[in-house]
Order: sequence, then structure tokens, then C-alpha cells
Amino acid sequence: MSTGVSTSTDKIIVDRSRSHRNKAVSKAVRQTRERLQSGHASNSSFDRDVLKMYVASMLQGATIMPLFIVIITALGVYFTQDTRLLFWALLTLTCHTGNILLARRARRQEITAESARKWRRLLLLGQFMIGCCWAVFALQGCDTCEPSSFILYKGATLLIALSVTAMSNFMLTPAVLVAFAPAILALAAKSGLSRDLLEISLTGLFTSTLVFFNYISDRLFKSNLKILSYQSEKDDLIAELEVAKSMSDEARRRAEEANLAKSRFLASMSHELRTPLNAILGFSEVMSAEVMGPLANPTYKEYAGDIHRSGQHLLDLINEILDLSRIEAGKYELSEEAISLLDITEDCIGMVQLRARAKNIAISDQFERQLPAIWADEKSMRQVVLNLLSNAVKFTPQGGEIHVKVGWTAGGGQYISIKDNGPGIPEEEIPVVLSAFGQGSIAIKSAEQGTGLGLPIVQAILAKHDGQFLLKSKLREGTEVIAILPAKRVLQSLPAVEEAQAVARKRKSFA
Repeated sequence: MSTGVSTSTDKIIVDRSRSHRNKAVSKAVRQTRERLQSGHASNSSFDRDVLKMYVASMLQGATIMPLFIVIITALGVYFTQDTRLLFWALLTLTCHTGNILLARRARRQEITAESARKWRRLLLLGQFMIGCCWAVFALQGCDTCEPSSFILYKGATLLIALSVTAMSNFMLTPAVLVAFAPAILALAAKSGLSRDLLEISLTGLFTSTLVFFNYISDRLFKSNLKILSYQSEKDDLIAELEVAKSMSDEARRRAEEANLAKSRFLASMSHELRTPLNAILGFSEVMSAEVMGPLANPTYKEYAGDIHRSGQHLLDLINEILDLSRIEAGKYELSEEAISLLDITEDCIGMVQLRARAKNIAISDQFERQLPAIWADEKSMRQVVLNLLSNAVKFTPQGGEIHVKVGWTAGGGQYISIKDNGPGIPEEEIPVVLSAFGQGSIAIKSAEQGTGLGLPIVQAILAKHDGQFLLKSKLREGTEVIAILPAKRVLQSLPAVEEAQAVARKRKSFA
């Protein structure tokens, strides 16, 4: 298994493989999505919103029905010469005006969940009064007109009135039936008394049309109810997301404050920690070397050596924590120059050779010679190679082998590979090892435990150089780490420019 690093330079030490972040946002989205998929709210929960939409629609189209009544009355009086239509028009306009005033009053007052049912009954009563007016119109007759022409006029008027009412009042579901049920009864009564085929046909046609428009109104009402339900649940989702976002922002702010406090603490304590440590290291080294004279008790000499090793370990830990803090804060600056990756690798091998011999570990190298120099920070690259070699020596057992390779990459860059035959790393522990302060189970069981900061620092330094870090490991087969530098950091030597023959200057000629 191989694991690469991100190219981010300041946050490279964060383990990005964990999936426990933003749990509050994910939970809010999941719950609201389940609510959307499980079903919709009941009709009663939207009565208030439905009534408001109905009142608004009714007031917007308040002039349509009066205009229609005036037109059909004028046409009826003109063709039939019957002035009774004027009294019907006056009655219908009066009822319509009362219905509009009722709607305006409902809009001025605050419709609550408790008063929604009362307003619903009042508005239905207004529609019933208008329906009684249409029943009066359905009972109208004309003695001086041709019966078929007047029935055609009356049927067309009722059908147009039905369609206008159905389209404007569908938010009040029984309004169509309430408004035109009296007209159906009037037509049925009149056709039953007269037994006229045209009257019976008009009654049947109008009844079937009423059923059809009632079905259309019901479908429109349910569609709008679904839209209201989706809108309500979307508002709930937005509210939950805003709460989760505010919680996330607060957590991020606290984390930034804690990180700033940590950086300030490390900056202020670096001098106070290193100064006594230097004294401890110096005096313990003098005592263990018996520079000022032999120690009377040999145990004291062992104690002095233990003090020196412990102080050196603590100093290394402080240096790594300070390096990590600078990388997190983006204050890790590179001092770049032309360096040789081969020379740095050979120097680092020499530095760990003594520890490798103590464990009878053989270090073999395979270098591609004549590698050109690279443009990088020598101190940082030395730290990278030394950290990787130290880990290989630390976790390779007695009598093991370490193979070091330096050469070209396929893309024209340079790489260094360090492979050991140690116990390896389990596949599920690789993200843990690559995270800050992360240690695998092998490292915890080992007698030589580290701080868990070496590999994150290596990743961050390589990312600063636009490079890549790969870790390949299998349990009980060993581990291979590869540090790669891109081709743009390789300094290629240019061939010398050949001297060109000087061009003779032309003499000017004058006419």
C-alpha cells in the first residue's frame, strides 16, 4: 500500500483520512432528507397559510367577476329585452362585494391556527351566497326569445362562471361545490318540471363539468399543499444548517484561539526550556567523561550518562514540536541553495552508521552517480533523510538490512528510497502513523518509542519543496519510504557556448 501527501504546506500534518468531521451538519442534512422522503405534513398544519394564499388570490382577481357579470347582463338585456336581469346583476354584485369586504377584513386581521377554521367557514358562506345568485340566474327564462338560443346563452354563462370560480378559488377546496351546488339543484328542478330535452342536456352537461372542475381544483390544491410542505421542510433544513454552521464556526474560532495560545506558549518557552537543557547536557557530559576528575562511585557515572541521554531526548522533542508549530503557523521559511542529494544522503548514513552497527544492521546503497544538484534547503533535506534513516534503524531488528537508493524519477526529478526488512506497518495503521503524534502498534510495543512527529515533519518539508512522500509497507515484510523532489528543482547544466567568428563591419559607401 502506498500513501501520498497533499500539496498543502501549512496543514500537511493533519490526518485527512478521518471521517468524523462536520457530524452536526451531516446529521441535520440526513434527518431533514429522511423527513422529506417519508411523507408530507397534514393539511391542518397548513390551514393558516392556505387561507392567506386564498385571500390574496381573491383580492387580486376582485374585478374579474364583476366585469363578467356586467358584460353578460348587458348582453342579456340587449337580446332579451328583459330587465329582470338587472335586479339579478345588482343582487350578485352585492353578494360579491360582501365577499370581497370579508376577504379584506381577513387580511387585516391576523389569522391564527385557532381562528383559521372560523374564517374558513365564513369564506365558504360567502361563496354559498354567490352560488345562490347563480341559482337564481339558472332559473331565469325568456318568453319572447327562442328557447334554444336562451339556453345556449345561459349554459355558456354558467360554464364560464364555473371555470373562473374554479381557477380563482381552488385554494379553498369545497368552494366550487358550495358555489354551484345551488345552481345544479335549480337546473335539475327546472328541467324536471319542464321536461325539456335542452334543459335536461344543460343540467347533465353542467353537472359533469362541475365534477371535472372540482377534480382539477382538488389536484391544484394538493400540488400547492406539497409545495408548501417542501418549502416548510426546506426552511427547517436551512435553519438546522445555520445552527450547525454557527456551531462549526464557534468550534473553529475556539480551535484557532487554542492554536494561537499554543504557538505563543511555545515561542515564549523555547528559550526558557533550551537554556537549562543546555546546562544539563553540558554538565552531565562533563561528569560522565570525568573531565574534572574520577567519580568515586561508578553508579554516579551511569546516572550522569542517563541524565545526558534523557536531556538530549527532551531537547530533540522540543525542537520537533517547535518545527511542527512553525509549519502549522506557516512560518517555516526555506533557505534554498544548490545542494547535492547524494552528498546529504552519504553524510546521514555516516551519522546513523554507529547505531546500525550496534544492532548489527547492514546498510547498502545504490546511487545513480553524476546526479546534478537540486535547488532546496540543505538543513531541511538533511532533516528529512536523517529522520527516515533513524526510523529505519530504530524499527529494524537485530541483523536486519537497510537499502538506500538515490536516483532519477520518471518525470525528471530526483528521489531517495529507504527500505528495511523490519516488522512493517498494518494497512489500517498507515493513516495513524502519518498523522501528528500518531504511533502504530509496533512502535508502541517497541522499546525505542518516539514522539510521532518525524513523518509529519518530513511530509511538511517535502510539501514546502513541492515534493511528494510515499509510504509502502506490509506486515512482516518491511517498510519502504520514498521522498521525491520535482523536476523543476533539478539544476541542469548547460553546454558551453561556442565562440562565434566576429562579423566584419561593412564599409559605408557614398554616392
